[in-house]
Amino acid sequence: MIAESSLSLLYRRAGFGATSQELSAARALGYDGLLSRLLQGLYKSDPAADAIKLPEMLKPPFYKPGSLNTPAAINEFNQTLYQERVELTNWWLGRMVATSNPLREKLTFFLHCHFPTAISKVRFPFYMYRQNEIFRSQGAGDFRNLTMAVSTDPAMLIWLDAGTDKLPDPNENFARELMERFTMGIGTYSELDVRSAAMAFTGWHLNSETGEFAVVPKLHSNLPQIFLGKSGVSTGKEVIDIVTASDACARFVVSSAWSRFAYPIKPSDPLVGDLALKYLTDRNMANLIKTIFEHPNFRSVETSTGLIKQPVKYLVGALKALGVSAAHLSSIKPPIINSLAGLGQVLFDPPSVGGWPQNEYWLSTSAALARWRLAHQLSLIGDISLVSDAPSAARVEAVAQLLSITGWSSSTLSALKGAVSNPHTLVVLALVSPEYVAN
Repeated sequence: MIAESSLSLLYRRAGFGATSQELSAARALGYDGLLSRLLQGLYKSDPAADAIKLPEMLKPPFYKPGSLNTPAAINEFNQTLYQERVELTNWWLGRMVATSNPLREKLTFFLHCHFPTAISKVRFPFYMYRQNEIFRSQGAGDFRNLTMAVSTDPAMLIWLDAGTDKLPDPNENFARELMERFTMGIGTYSELDVRSAAMAFTGWHLNSETGEFAVVPKLHSNLPQIFLGKSGVSTGKEVIDIVTASDACARFVVSSAWSRFAYPIKPSDPLVGDLALKYLTDRNMANLIKTIFEHPNFRSVETSTGLIKQPVKYLVGALKALGVSAAHLSSIKPPIINSLAGLGQVLFDPPSVGGWPQNEYWLSTSAALARWRLAHQLSLIGDISLVSDAPSAARVEAVAQLLSITGWSSSTLSALKGAVSNPHTLVVLALVSPEYVAN
């Protein structure tokens, strides 16, 4: 039971949960073997996920000058963008469900939370897709290179107003958030550092016609700045080099990853120190993830009870368990994006530059009701034959097998036993139980 619990925990944190068949296969590998296979998946092709068809999307320049000159034209354009957004959400959910390399999609999701940008401001799904592909293709590599790629990507340039960072009055928004939210954390820099970094980022520009990044020389300050104690800094690249190589960044990135894959901690936590020293040797995200999953504290009670499933993880895990295929997502009515909105987490649309909070944030009364409605919907469209075909006396065990739950509390067990006569109700209760909602 202990070994199986560890395998189930690893599948939940390195992916979106395991089916009973996946757990059965994992027993032969053991924990170390399963971890090795999951890590190898970061670098392998993923035919199952790649088979999910990418929706058609408008590309830069998105519309012709003068074409949006009537309310009807504007409304049609906005409707097109909304439909693209729905389809892009289904596309990514489909990849998460179908993937044979779950850690790659899970890492992509983690980075979406670490570098949050929102389509509510970016507007164009194509730009959100481009950023998503950066996370997927570069997320397992060097954090400095990843930060540079994300910083010069259209979604981030729009999200943090980089296009308005120009002489003579630089916009400090991106410079501040780069340090506070993405690389070093609160209290690791001064207001002078913010101003110096903003000067270095002047001239950063997104060409709206091509969708490409460039530095506009006439808008860029070449005046050398003192930044984090280093003199002669005059480019955004130098700023990113300095922050991503700092001890503060190592502690911040380690604590961010541990908090999302294990349980929430602060950069000052003693656990972070040793992990940060190891991370600084190469700043490689795949190696950091490996170190986290190999750490003794990962296979602890504190980890197994340390997180509440975020709605996206909850949804994808339930879809996998109930055999709802990626191809079926687009036919679900109302669109599954509506369910995510009710739960408070819509892909590509975090609430702020701080991203989505954790744990208690997801336990509101409204979220509980939305979770119940979603669980009911999934019980009707999913495959629950493992439960419905079982004798009544065996259905509680069957639903545990269906959802890869290794044990029930006495109160949950009592509730489930009271619903064995109705398989759909039993599945719904199991899907909203603390044992399943906890990650």
